[in-house]
Amino acid sequence: MRVLIVDDEPLARRAVRTMLRPHPDVEIAGECEGGAEAIAAIQAIVPDLIFLDVQMPEVDGFAVLEAVGWRRLPHVVFVTAYDRYAVRAFEVRAVDYLLKPFDRERFDAALRNARRQFAAPDWDERIRALLHETRGCEHLQRFIVKGEGRVFFIPAADVDWIEAQGNYVNLHGLGRACLFREAMSGLEARLDPRKFRRINRSAIVNIESIHELRPRFHGDYEVILKDGRVLKLSHRYRANLENYALGRL
Repeated sequence: MRVLIVDDEPLARRAVRTMLRPHPDVEIAGECEGGAEAIAAIQAIVPDLIFLDVQMPEVDGFAVLEAVGWRRLPHVVFVTAYDRYAVRAFEVRAVDYLLKPFDRERFDAALRNARRQFAAPDWDERIRALLHETRGCEHLQRFIVKGEGRVFFIPAADVDWIEAQGNYVNLHGLGRACLFREAMSGLEARLDPRKFRRINRSAIVNIESIHELRPRFHGDYEVILKDGRVLKLSHRYRANLENYALGRL
């Protein structure tokens, strides 16, 4: 099995190299430190498997897959320090997703998954689906929330509103709140603006969860959610709801 390692961090490439050594059926065919270099290497080397970093300068991991095209695309194990890409990776049917730092047991499990894929008769169809779904994942579709020793996948549509809490946010919906590790400003940029809008410095609301708007003083409004929760729409963020689905205030 010919393997290509793609990561802009030398230590990360060395870690993958080290964990591949005990496997005599694996040949390291090459290493790349960037997406553009990886595209050329895949076309030249034609590896069977890529350990592919997601977040790289200029060309990220998902862009590498699209540039190569399904006819020449090998199996892919994503390797990254950021869990926020996990949903997208699994939605595009990657072989596995390694979250840095990973141990040998977890790495070997990913390699076993890759070996099993070689026997999959529907691989070409899976790659077609991978490329199709990658194009449709511009906005955050689900949240990955860790807690109680488990990992929960929460659809964005189930979140009524989002509350800032330092470098975290609280996701409110379905009668509970879950802590998610991302600052409000960064999260706002990743949400679909057709569905989520900022209403004050500390809150983002799901448009579909709004039941009523009540005017207050100095151009402020109260946002009444379907579950009865009352939030403040400040004058500064009023334009986020004007002329949008709810009509002009």
